[in-house]
Amino acid sequence: MELQEAILKRRSIRKFTDYYVTDNEIKEVIEAARWAPSWSNYQPWEFIIIRDKQTIEEVTATYSETNPARKCSLAASVLIAVCAKKGVSGCKEGVVKTKYSEWYMFDLGMAVQNLVLKAHEIGLGSVVVGLLDHEACKKALQVPDDYELVVVVPLGKPAVVGKEGPPRKELENIVYLDKFGESYL
Repeated sequence: MELQEAILKRRSIRKFTDYYVTDNEIKEVIEAARWAPSWSNYQPWEFIIIRDKQTIEEVTATYSETNPARKCSLAASVLIAVCAKKGVSGCKEGVVKTKYSEWYMFDLGMAVQNLVLKAHEIGLGSVVVGLLDHEACKKALQVPDDYELVVVVPLGKPAVVGKEGPPRKELENIVYLDKFGESYL
């Protein structure tokens, strides 16, 4: 699969078959994630592979009551919790050097994008879950205080395929030349 095809066709999947995601498939998606760029190559990410059904239930219980990812997470054979070490991305020697003190969010965004694109390439579906009680989830997974639990990604074989994605803004509405608001196209 070409990268452009993966970018255009990958969708958030919230309904999985009963397929058991293999350890090799998990390693493939984590391998793709770990090759993402990061601030000063700090690689602030840590991944928790959740297979235990009781732990999957505990994690899913931290999702918002209205989160549509609850059902697919409970049906998934694996969840991947993505965590970030605090105080490294955007920092030098523990001092924040950018306007954005939580630069790890950018780093994790790139790592998670790699993860979900790789999952799509190998025939797995995923959805990035961020609507949850982060502190409760962090506690359930025993994440240390110097880390943040940022998202949970359930993986599985999509039960429905081929769905069209939502429309995108036109390039002329989002791309400028030299100054904000100056038409590029």
